[in-house]
Amino acid sequence: MTGRDRIVIVVLTALVVVAAAWLLVVAPEREKASKIGAEVSTAQSQLTSAESEVNAARSAEAGYPTEYASLVNLGKAVPTGQEVPSLIVQLAQATNEKQVEFTSIASGGSAGGSSSSSSAAPAAASAGFTAMPFTFVFNGSFFNLYDLFQQLNHFTLRTSAGALRVSGRLLTIQGVQLAPGAASGSGKSSGQLTGTITATAYVLPASQAASTATATSPTGAQTTSGSASSSPATPAVIGATR
Repeated sequence: MTGRDRIVIVVLTALVVVAAAWLLVVAPEREKASKIGAEVSTAQSQLTSAESEVNAARSAEAGYPTEYASLVNLGKAVPTGQEVPSLIVQLAQATNEKQVEFTSIASGGSAGGSSSSSSAAPAAASAGFTAMPFTFVFNGSFFNLYDLFQQLNHFTLRTSAGALRVSGRLLTIQGVQLAPGAASGSGKSSGQLTGTITATAYVLPASQAASTATATSPTGAQTTSGSASSSPATPAVIGATR
């Protein structure tokens, strides 16, 4: 055997050893590493998804007090019962603030004069609200009555930020009529006017109520009120308009 033959045999033997090592050791390890890489990639995707869910949960937890307060305020604007006594109390408070006499309240009826109806009634009907028509009668000066009508018209407002500011029942004013007040004993005009308003309040079906919502909100929740707001407010989507 020549030296050349020995070199060929050594080279072939080395190639066989390398091929065997590749088949027996390197290839399985590379396949295992590939599987591990795929598992790591899947785990990273799951971790990213879990982190997103955690962040969303934390955000929801932080906003819960505010959302709860909004729910309570909506219950004040559109209760699940007729709540006529509370509506009378709200009207009495408003008339006292505006120095107007609250003369009467009656169910149903209609008044002539300027009309302020809007798309609120159809929207309320489509939302499943039960309409409660009322006729309110007030006595006072023109400007005091005007201020009172504005306040009733803005019992429920939507701020520019999209939040609701609730200070009373949600009302849709259909009509306003002004007439001279009763003359004094001397026959002279008293200078007072009688304002008659036809309006609609709404009742939320009991099946749509949040039975667990109470007036006591969780820590951090603040219910809205009739106090001034830093954000400009406009009438709510379903509310009174002029």
